[in-house]
Amino acid sequence: MDSEPGKRWNAREIAAKFRSDIASGAYPPGSQLPGAKGVAKSLGVGLMTVQSAYKQLAEDGLVMGRQGSGTYVLDPTKGEPTAQEMALGLRELQEQLTHVTSQLSELRSRVEHLEGARTGDADGNQ
Repeated sequence: MDSEPGKRWNAREIAAKFRSDIASGAYPPGSQLPGAKGVAKSLGVGLMTVQSAYKQLAEDGLVMGRQGSGTYVLDPTKGEPTAQEMALGLRELQEQLTHVTSQLSELRSRVEHLEGARTGDADGNQ
């Protein structure tokens, strides 16, 4: 994971990058993610930031940390979705959430406009 010049990474962004890498097959099931210390150094962030990102991935069911060994992409049991499929699903959900949030914002603006117009009409009728 290379640092973009001037970019200040946070744990959520680091986790999203690894989710994307898992989804694309860059880290197939059973593979080990880079060491947290190395990632922290390459991105210029604190070790706890990377550990938090790895924790998010573990909570998503994509990876599992092994004490003293590293963090590995889960190899699902038969019949369960792969980490790659789960990552793709999470990415799709994230895109849908962004779309819904945008629509809500637009609806909020419309409601505020209508309420303003209604208030203006009520003031004019007095």
